[in-house]
Amino acid sequence: MTFHSSLALEGRRRFLTNGFSGAAAIALSQLLQLDGFTPSRAQGQETPPGPFTPTSASAIAPRAKRCIYIYLEGGPSQMDLFDPKPLLNDLDGQPPPPSLVENMQFAFLQKETARLMGSPRTFRKYGECGMDFSDLLPHLATCADDITQIRSMQSDQFNHLPAQLLFNCGSSLAGRPSVGSWLSYGLGSETQDLPAYVSMVTTGRGIPGGSASWSSGFLPSVYSGVLFGNDGQVVLNLDNPSGVTPAIQRDSIAAINDLNRLRQRSSSSDLGTDARDDSELASRISAYELAFRMQSTAPELIDLSQETQATLDAYGIDRKEPVIKSNRGGIGKFGTFARNCLLARRLVERGVRVVNIIHSSWDHHSRLDPELTHNALMVDQPIAALLKDLKARGLLEDTLVVWGSEFGRTPLGENRSGFKSVTGRDHHPNAFTLWLAGGGVKGGQVVGASDDIGWNVTETPVHVHDLHATLLYLFGIDHTQLTYRFQGRDFRLTDVHGRIVHELFA
Repeated sequence: MTFHSSLALEGRRRFLTNGFSGAAAIALSQLLQLDGFTPSRAQGQETPPGPFTPTSASAIAPRAKRCIYIYLEGGPSQMDLFDPKPLLNDLDGQPPPPSLVENMQFAFLQKETARLMGSPRTFRKYGECGMDFSDLLPHLATCADDITQIRSMQSDQFNHLPAQLLFNCGSSLAGRPSVGSWLSYGLGSETQDLPAYVSMVTTGRGIPGGSASWSSGFLPSVYSGVLFGNDGQVVLNLDNPSGVTPAIQRDSIAAINDLNRLRQRSSSSDLGTDARDDSELASRISAYELAFRMQSTAPELIDLSQETQATLDAYGIDRKEPVIKSNRGGIGKFGTFARNCLLARRLVERGVRVVNIIHSSWDHHSRLDPELTHNALMVDQPIAALLKDLKARGLLEDTLVVWGSEFGRTPLGENRSGFKSVTGRDHHPNAFTLWLAGGGVKGGQVVGASDDIGWNVTETPVHVHDLHATLLYLFGIDHTQLTYRFQGRDFRLTDVHGRIVHELFA
């Protein structure tokens, strides 16, 4: 029996949710075939491979247990947020030395007529450490003593898609596992009732790499990030259809997984040649079972009425969003981003290993001042509240929080052809800033430096590969040993690169 019509296919899927007879089981068998789950030729385990187990010789004492990975897509302007450059302001409007730009690649900037552009922001020193923050980040600045800024970040990619893949997956090539997937594979899960890895996206124009930012790549799909929604249902398809009781749902999933196991054990190839690896069937079985358990646990997770009004106010859940005519980062997202930050805390305290908070976009080729102001206002209060909330609950000590992006912005104003005025900055991978907090990182310090105009790194260069090596080290993993064999090669997050930045926790 083969179903050629998509309407017929959907009708039969609905039929199969109402219970299983012999005929229904046969029909489901055919649906699994259409989904690509033909019998595997390989003999394998029922559970996906992993988590990774280090050898005793390479064991590293872990400092972190969980990670909140805040990714601000597009490239926040470091000299307008974290890294003040007084000389750049003094040189505002002057041409750069030709030697700086002659071998540089830019996305849109015209080298011949480019001019240095200072920052209109005012900076102050905060905390006992005296760390610099601009006036756009007043809430985050109050967390200075818990934060380590890295002002010497470097990337070797200058366009969004490859740079985004590098920052989130360790390679500019598509198809590699994300950082969260590697951590899930390396460490497993602390909870059986929620995913090990959750991704929450607040988007304006969208993300160039799409789901690659939280994908498991060639790792078994059980290690992929589970995408939570923003508007309406946070967890999609959480409720059963009318008339489907929990008992029916449980029996349905049991029947589906019985069929999956039958296919997993089968060595026949009579139904076709497009066989999936056994690990994918194991992932499918695991996903069905997790989804059923989440029907009980997720409603409590996303119910923010359990939080005090003081907590909701601290995160700014209901704060009023200022009016802005246009913004690449999206309008009407203030509440969503704040909610995602609060959900991140609720997720990690319930055992979720990795939470990805993604906001798009910080790609300010023009309108830098109003749009960066709007975006910073969106994220400043909720992220600061998240850090303080984690600290008050004793979670920050072993929860690593990362703020980062694929690159920074140029000290030059973008003079793109056709623009009436220069109001933004182009992509800049040579030197940019990110920060970390908690998870064994020593707060209240600045690691690395760039030159007086923010063009090149002058002290303690930290490549994206180095960041990833250090992140794994904080979780007790030697980045050279966390590998996965694919197509005859042992892959790792850091490829053949990466050094541990010991300055972060010295």
